[in-house]
Amino acid sequence: MYALVKGDRVEIVIDAGGTPRTYEVVATRAGRRIEITTGRGVVEVTEVTRAGTPVRTARFMSNRVLALVEHPADDRGPDTG
Repeated sequence: MYALVKGDRVEIVIDAGGTPRTYEVVATRAGRRIEITTGRGVVEVTEVTRAGTPVRTARFMSNRVLALVEHPADDRGPDTG
């Protein structure tokens, strides 16, 4: 299991019968994170609250997943010139 924090997003590219399709799951609010789990032929990407309550879940058959890309939030401050 991987855990990412607010502002992070995960991009999932799957084989949809000859053409790749892209899905994205984003940690949308403060205190939320993205968890990625794999097992039994399934990849599951879930946005969860601090308490661990799932907000939204995306499930994919692992043999269809072409790429799973984690995009961490930009933790740098604003440009100072």
